[in-house]
Amino acid sequence: MTIHGILLAAGRSSRMRRPKQLLPWQGRPLVRHVAETALASRLTSLVVGVGAAAPAVSQALAGLSGPSTIVVCPDYAQGLAASLRCGLGALPASTAGAVILLVDQPHITPGLINQLISAFLAAPGVPAVIPRYQGQRGNPVLLAARLFAELETLKGDVGARVILARYAATVRWLDVDDPAVVEDIDTPAAYERSQQRAHWPADERSTQ
Repeated sequence: MTIHGILLAAGRSSRMRRPKQLLPWQGRPLVRHVAETALASRLTSLVVGVGAAAPAVSQALAGLSGPSTIVVCPDYAQGLAASLRCGLGALPASTAGAVILLVDQPHITPGLINQLISAFLAAPGVPAVIPRYQGQRGNPVLLAARLFAELETLKGDVGARVILARYAATVRWLDVDDPAVVEDIDTPAAYERSQQRAHWPADERSTQ
């Protein structure tokens, strides 16, 4: 059973005021850090959807070690749904599920992605696995292939949440101790806080 990753890296980063995909993170662009994290997990392969600043973002991903595909999303300016459709369209027909990764979650680990995969494989027929930290819904999520047709009908700046609401009674929740699943980088202040957290000891990161 193959589980692939889709890294959504096409957005315009309007609140950040510069491409968040290219923000420095531990000596490399943020998008490369997240892509390498995904490729270090049990994912079969990774699709990276690019749009805004596509040439520079694609260059930042050059030479990735692991099975990966970069796709340019021509309609990225229409919102998150367009980028998601773009990524889904690049998956092989044999895909059983996809982990939807956000480019602005640098603290996500290969271990967390593997937990999502294990939870999905342990619950045949489940439509999705969603991480949860202290009662807060988080990302990334793992979506079963049977949802793909519905996801491809989405429009505007909305993600999978609209579709998942239809399956609220049957999704699998994965409770985790790491706040990384509810943290993202949308503003310069959030970027600064996230960088500071990266230097905390590992035991502190999981309790803050």
